[in-house]
Amino acid sequence: MNSTIWFVDSYEEALAKNIVIVGLGIFINFINGMLVVTFFSNVMFSRDSRYILYIHLVINDMLMICISITLYVLSYAIPFLNVSWCCILMTLGSTTFMITPLNLAGMAVERFIAICKPLHHFQICTPQRTYIFICLLWVLGAIPSLADIIILFSIQPISFFRSVVLCYPFNLFPSKAHKDNTTVSQIIYMSLVWIILISTYCRVMFTARKAASKGSANKAQSTILLHGVQLLLCMLSYVTPFMYIFITPFFPEHRTKITFCIYLLTNIMPRLLSPLIYGVRDQKFMKQMKEYFTCRVIIVKIVPSKF
Repeated sequence: MNSTIWFVDSYEEALAKNIVIVGLGIFINFINGMLVVTFFSNVMFSRDSRYILYIHLVINDMLMICISITLYVLSYAIPFLNVSWCCILMTLGSTTFMITPLNLAGMAVERFIAICKPLHHFQICTPQRTYIFICLLWVLGAIPSLADIIILFSIQPISFFRSVVLCYPFNLFPSKAHKDNTTVSQIIYMSLVWIILISTYCRVMFTARKAASKGSANKAQSTILLHGVQLLLCMLSYVTPFMYIFITPFFPEHRTKITFCIYLLTNIMPRLLSPLIYGVRDQKFMKQMKEYFTCRVIIVKIVPSKF
């Protein structure tokens, strides 16, 4: 490949894309912010590992949206960024991206323990252990990017980190030099998470037949199934290269528009649907949200006194 083809948007098209992206980001984070405020408005939620994992998923998605949109806007405003700042943004973005499916797997396992081992649930899934699990998620999510940075330090001089570079992971990190290899490793990673969800769901279904409370068992099955739907939405990000390769040959003159639409469908929209799928369904959470955000009108009836 001895040449590079650049596809540049017109000013109007670039402005429209950035307005749409920033507007959606503000809207999604506003809704997720309401969920976060609801969580911290009641101490009951902070004592339940189920809600702790859920709100961590919401906060993680909020961070990912902020970083993703920042990188998108910078690609138009300041395409060449300082390497040090680019490393920080890429590391945070990659870490939050990797945490989401792991968090979903943890939520599925928590529901599995709740239905299959109800007597031991509060002993196993304590808030302290949940926070330790969340720290472990951040460590696992950060390992790939930290490994890339270590490789950069070993093969590049210190002056490289004071230079500027096109802030794009395949241009910066050595291990991402081959897109196909990276995509395969990501698919293997997601397949392992899927195996955890499927095995957990099958165990819950098997246990539900013996459970005394059919209602709680069926609800647990539905919850784990929703985790699978959420994970499927997250997996859309991993098939982005295949979608681009398949669609682009049919519309070669609309490459930038195709990239923009795929980015919206696979990275932004799932971060709106994923928290709502779980949060709206939870009766306790929705009740608290309505009480906290619903404007109440107090009618005072004044009755004249009789002397």
